[in-house]
Amino acid sequence: MLAEALDIPFVQLGGEIEQLAGMSTSEIFSLSGQIGYKRLEEKALMRVLRRYDRCVVETGGSIVMDAKLLNTLLTTCFVVWLYARPEEYMQRLVAQGDVRPMENQGDAMVDLRRILAERNEFYSRAHVSLDTSGRQIEDCVADLLRSVPDGLRRSVKERANQES
Repeated sequence: MLAEALDIPFVQLGGEIEQLAGMSTSEIFSLSGQIGYKRLEEKALMRVLRRYDRCVVETGGSIVMDAKLLNTLLTTCFVVWLYARPEEYMQRLVAQGDVRPMENQGDAMVDLRRILAERNEFYSRAHVSLDTSGRQIEDCVADLLRSVPDGLRRSVKERANQES
């Protein structure tokens, strides 16, 4: 929704990784493990950054654990951290069918809280943080639009002027 409001492309990095590998994320993990996935993640991110001068990129949460990739994002992009209460994260993961971090774990909430705590210092380096807990998507997008840099907001104004 943010990309649409800004009239710029939306890129899911996970899809780029799968396209680059020619297989699904689960197959990548099965064949190459996390190390192989992280290599592909870096290649896909660099490819996206070369391809687009402006876009909204959805990344996986673990990307922040790679210092090089986090630094690349922070120096070349406007980075937004969308966060929620751990219980909401869990509901969202289950609803999306993505339970890899909790797969075969006895106490998934304990593990999720640990993962979030480990990443918190990295996530907090984002240019903007937005708590999405219990909020409507449209309200979150409106908050994000108010926080994006002038250069991105201008594209919204330019589009509105062109349409009138």
